[in-house]
Amino acid sequence: MNDQTIHEGKTIAIISYITWIGTLIAFIMNNDKRNAFAAFHIRQMIGLSVFSLANTFIVARYGGAWASGIIGVGLFVLWMIGFVGAIQGEEKRIPLVGDLFQDWFRNIA
Repeated sequence: MNDQTIHEGKTIAIISYITWIGTLIAFIMNNDKRNAFAAFHIRQMIGLSVFSLANTFIVARYGGAWASGIIGVGLFVLWMIGFVGAIQGEEKRIPLVGDLFQDWFRNIA
């Protein structure tokens, strides 16, 4: 990916990591531009949001608060890795699940 594409999509990529509302705003902003760098980070954050919802509604209910808390800390660490990658202008895939997110959501962003 060239520097121009990264520079143009960096703001949208950073916005995508600011809660699910930021992801929605970034998705709408990227619809016109179709920036590949921004789309990469939007897909990463959509995946993290889905996992976070699953943690909130499934793990917390059936696994308990401790299990949900531990998974929540792990999701926060993954979020930080993605967020720092967006700030640094890198297509840094989230460990363990980043490839899955790119595959699952390839038609979304």
